[in-house]
Amino acid sequence: MQITTIGLDIAKNVFQVHGINGEGQVLLRRKVRRDQVLALFGGLEPCLVGMEACATAHHWARELAALGHEVKLMPPAYVKAYVKRNKNDAADAEAICEAVRRPTMRFVAVKSVDAQSILMLHRARHLLVRQRTAQVSAMRAHLAEYGIIAPKGRAHVRDLTATLDRGEGMLPVIARQVLILIARTIEGLSEQIRKIEIELMAWHRTSQTCQRLETIPGIGFITATALAATVVDAKVFHSGRQFAAWLGLVPKQHSTGGKERMGGISKMGDRYLRHLLVVGATAIVRYTRRKATAVSAWASQLLERKPARLVTVAVANKMARIAWAVMAREENYRTAAANT
Repeated sequence: MQITTIGLDIAKNVFQVHGINGEGQVLLRRKVRRDQVLALFGGLEPCLVGMEACATAHHWARELAALGHEVKLMPPAYVKAYVKRNKNDAADAEAICEAVRRPTMRFVAVKSVDAQSILMLHRARHLLVRQRTAQVSAMRAHLAEYGIIAPKGRAHVRDLTATLDRGEGMLPVIARQVLILIARTIEGLSEQIRKIEIELMAWHRTSQTCQRLETIPGIGFITATALAATVVDAKVFHSGRQFAAWLGLVPKQHSTGGKERMGGISKMGDRYLRHLLVVGATAIVRYTRRKATAVSAWASQLLERKPARLVTVAVANKMARIAWAVMAREENYRTAAANT
């Protein structure tokens, strides 16, 4: 009998395979080493292969798809419900095999090599920005120990560096040397960040999706490239609200007995994309009186009766819905879309 569905639990070195036929009978249950996976699947007839969307999953999905198999990735949180009792590799593979056959299961689109490369640039940039912020905070803290209160913000670091180079002030020689070292580190991090942003801008100019997304107020090339690389096919979401919910920008529900209870946003989706959208929404809310747009006008009305932070998240939610419409319909942003 032919294997029709396989649950593959991937790991670093040892993978677990669970295969069944059309009637649900187990025909394959074994462990394989990493270097044996392609040989095993190359000897099988094309079938449905389910995996959790975790580290290295997109690589294996592309490799198995090249062998003729239909590969579907699922969020690990959705697979967890199908683990019967004890958690181990065999139980996980069986749960994956069961979950991938469910008609209501939601799947993750397999990312291309180029999309993963762009996301790698984003992750590297995010890490470097955090490191730079930590170095700036450290410099200000060290200066405060000598009674020097430096202005907030990275823009003032250059002036501080020039002052340290000239040897001005009452700082000891050793302290000045350490602070100059920190300042040079900040400059090096800024240079690396600029190089990454140049690469992102080059890809942005070649992507029509990115250019469409940039027409939305509050979305620049950083957010546009992150959205375009993460969301391979926006049409997998049935609506803009579903896309906003996937990003964790909708209220969390805890309803029972006909009583609806709404809390804060769920924060269940991609944290990085949610962060970028909230930052863009913050800019819209902050400068809503300087540049009048449909979104800013809507935000200014909310500000009259709601706290600023709540309005920021609401604007981020609206931006996510507009972004979905732009990607799904392959059209530029229209001002009228903000009023719908």
